[in-house]
Amino acid sequence: MTLLRIEEPRPPLDGHPLWRLGFRPFYLVAAVFSALAIPLWMAQYFGLLPQGLNVGFMWHMHEMVFGMAAAVVVGFLYTAGYNWTGLWTPVRGRLAALVALWLAGRIAMLAAPPLAAAIVDWLFLPAAAWPLFRVMQKANNRRNYFLVALLGLMALANAVFHAISLGWLAAAPAAPVQAAILMIVMMEAAIGTRIIPMFTRNGAPGTAPRVQPKLDKVCLLLLAAAAVSWIAGLSNWLFAPIALVAAALVLLRLWRWQALRTLSVPLLWIMHLSYAWIAAGLVLLVLARWQLVSASAGFHALTVGSMAGLILGMMTRTALGHTGRPLKAGRAERLMFALIQLSAAARVASALGYDTPHGVLLIVSAACWTTAFLAYGIAYIPYLSRARADGKPG
Repeated sequence: MTLLRIEEPRPPLDGHPLWRLGFRPFYLVAAVFSALAIPLWMAQYFGLLPQGLNVGFMWHMHEMVFGMAAAVVVGFLYTAGYNWTGLWTPVRGRLAALVALWLAGRIAMLAAPPLAAAIVDWLFLPAAAWPLFRVMQKANNRRNYFLVALLGLMALANAVFHAISLGWLAAAPAAPVQAAILMIVMMEAAIGTRIIPMFTRNGAPGTAPRVQPKLDKVCLLLLAAAAVSWIAGLSNWLFAPIALVAAALVLLRLWRWQALRTLSVPLLWIMHLSYAWIAAGLVLLVLARWQLVSASAGFHALTVGSMAGLILGMMTRTALGHTGRPLKAGRAERLMFALIQLSAAARVASALGYDTPHGVLLIVSAACWTTAFLAYGIAYIPYLSRARADGKPG
């Protein structure tokens, strides 16, 4: 299958710039989809959507993780994979085919019969993971095999979700989605451990982030243990101490990375603050296990606060850097970063029971989310669809 073959290591300077590296089309479709999907879900939630579309709570859960987030993860890993190995991940026609497969999944999840939707949607993650694995294998880049493994586990979680939706498995449909969220958190935690201190050192004059590899490894292991404990439904008295210590280590490491000295650099503070939401999410999940709050609060802290915040932070930084533009946040970036944090705060507050009977906080959160991703789309379409400003490939 030509879709799964590895691109030859030659610079893709021919063809439309949109297909020259993975971040370009996947960031674009993810941003546009994000700006459309939440208003669509809110219209359904408040009973304003006509009949005929498969828009419901399960659709909302699935599409935010296996739709939007999966597209960004693949776009980022294809771009990072090229940097790590010097070999081209899918570009040109093969990249366009993968984007088309992702789009087909979104359309199928909206309007196709359940079995057809499940098949079309599920195919994307395996089809995207295989070329990345082959590139890393060819370059002997074993250090990053775990990222491909996490994509594989996300594909497995997606299969379980569809099996539950089709009535083939008797389980809560939220369980595989929560598992996928925790896998993405692990990706965020591992990649953030590598890049946030480095970006801080390079981008905030006078900073000297302190990195302790052993502490980083312990934190990542505890995060993985907390994720497995939650997914497996282990005893609260086992999950709680693991999750709370992991949350404390996340905050300790942010303090050692001198997070407070990045407040004047939006491209940095968005990463530090979004990383801190991991700790908040873990604490809220512990409280949820003790039946003090809803688990929704914890998972929205992890998704809107951490996942979406880091997605916007990385989508801006990656797009600026890989299109040959200065790594500097303008008005659009500052607006989208502020809005996504307001969206997270409002959504978590709503899940904690502080909303009004009319769902004002829910509406505020949705409006902030939509505007943030719409701002990204408007500001970055010219960057993503044009050749690099410095004339380099990619």
